[in-house]
Amino acid sequence: MARSESGGSSRTATLSDVARLAGVSLATASKAINGRDQVAAATRRRVIEAAESLSFTPNALARSLTAGRTGTVGLLTSDLEGRFVIPILMGAEDAFGAGQVNVFLCDARGDAIREQHHLKALLNRRVDGIIVVGRQTDPRPSLGHDLPVPVVYAYAPSDDDTDVSVTPDNVTGGRLAAEHLIATGRRRIAHISGDPAYAAAQDRTVGVQAALADAGLELVGDVLYSEWTEHWGRDASALLLASHPDVDGIVCGSDQIARGVLDTLRDLDKRVPEDVAVIGYDNWEVLATNSRPELTSIDANLKQLGRAAAMRIFDAIDGAEPATGVQYLPVRLVIRGSTIPRR
Repeated sequence: MARSESGGSSRTATLSDVARLAGVSLATASKAINGRDQVAAATRRRVIEAAESLSFTPNALARSLTAGRTGTVGLLTSDLEGRFVIPILMGAEDAFGAGQVNVFLCDARGDAIREQHHLKALLNRRVDGIIVVGRQTDPRPSLGHDLPVPVVYAYAPSDDDTDVSVTPDNVTGGRLAAEHLIATGRRRIAHISGDPAYAAAQDRTVGVQAALADAGLELVGDVLYSEWTEHWGRDASALLLASHPDVDGIVCGSDQIARGVLDTLRDLDKRVPEDVAVIGYDNWEVLATNSRPELTSIDANLKQLGRAAAMRIFDAIDGAEPATGVQYLPVRLVIRGSTIPRR
């Protein structure tokens, strides 16, 4: 027997329906509808038109994510200081949408037993997904594949290539830093970094050396590795300038190191950036903008990292198969007065 249109039930359009009709990915559809950057105007129009033709509203996104679910996501971290996890959390919340998905933050304090305790607590709350945030970019142990919810690793990638991980592209970050100094006319460039056991230190060095090689230049002296501290920055730059007084550019592995370098250069009556240009890493604004001069730095785009992790949770909840392995996300150069003179 035929069923009349008026008597039939209609299914609420989902974000996947919009993405399919517009011919874009789920992530692109979400960005377009929520007015985020990095979506071409023509693509945004196509998505909006698809949403209108399906009578899709942003609230339908919340319904599609939380239908039969708890509308909660766990964020499991080992970042004691919160320097990395807080911007990642903010980016994830931006992607989920205010009031649409609740995020539970659990700090494992770097302890594997505590991490397992928090993991069980999150699963008992029936969270719909888990984002695992590390405090450094070295691979961390996988939580395994027996969990009933999707898991995405952010900042610290999983050591299992079949997991989904997003992390900043530190090699490109090192390259950007050195290329910027070269572009400002520097030719005697040195590199001071932190703990050499950290993947971030090694990756940034690879990028720095590649940029110098491409420009036909060599690093001045050896890479100086030790601690991620201002104290090390002061000591290392003093050693460096004692041996190589003609250095005219220094790439620092962190903003803290760069702050120490600025102190030593001031003590030695070296003008920054006229005599020596200095660039940091992390764009830790409380340090970078209170330095004198203000510090040029590489920003790891941690909010964007959090958004990317959230979008992969979206993909998994909506039934899509996210790409496994490690995805290296873009970083950016933030130019201030330590490399280019400010009036």
